[in-house]
Amino acid sequence: MTGKPKPEAASATVREELLAQIPSLRAFAMSLCGQMDKADDLVQESLVKAWSNLGSFTEGTNMRAWMFTILRNVYYSEHRKRRREVQDADGVFSSRLVVHPSQGGHMDLQDFREALSKLPPDQREALILVGASGFSYEEAAEICEVAVGTIKSRVNRARSALTRTLSVQRSSEFGPDADLQAAMIATSGGSSN
Repeated sequence: MTGKPKPEAASATVREELLAQIPSLRAFAMSLCGQMDKADDLVQESLVKAWSNLGSFTEGTNMRAWMFTILRNVYYSEHRKRRREVQDADGVFSSRLVVHPSQGGHMDLQDFREALSKLPPDQREALILVGASGFSYEEAAEICEVAVGTIKSRVNRARSALTRTLSVQRSSEFGPDADLQAAMIATSGGSSN
């Protein structure tokens, strides 16, 4: 198997020619990005890419043009990548990101599974078909080989039993607890929706 030539395979002359390009590369990088620290980073990245591909450079061709092409490609690749990023130096955007604690949700799910397991099998089946699997009442009735009204009744009784068992009073109880909701409202300066 033949791979690309290693940088060590390049002659000392080619390596010296590469290093001789650094002042010109810095000037070109500075003209592209306008900041010395970014220009130095750009030159460094270009040198790394050039060094790793030095074995494929054809001795006697234009090293300067090759290096400038690499630097230019690195610059535009980074520029395209940064265009998709959001600048958030003051933390405004990151402060809007919220992740609810998972512990409460895990316990709620455990409670729900236990309550669901205590439902009569026909109610549990109807609720799972309609509520979790997304079947229409008609489809669930066909699957269970009962009337549509029977499925509606079973789903209603199952929902009522779960609501009582889990002591659910409002739909807002699903999600962050009241203390977390209050904290989020206070920090955002808004109102709950």
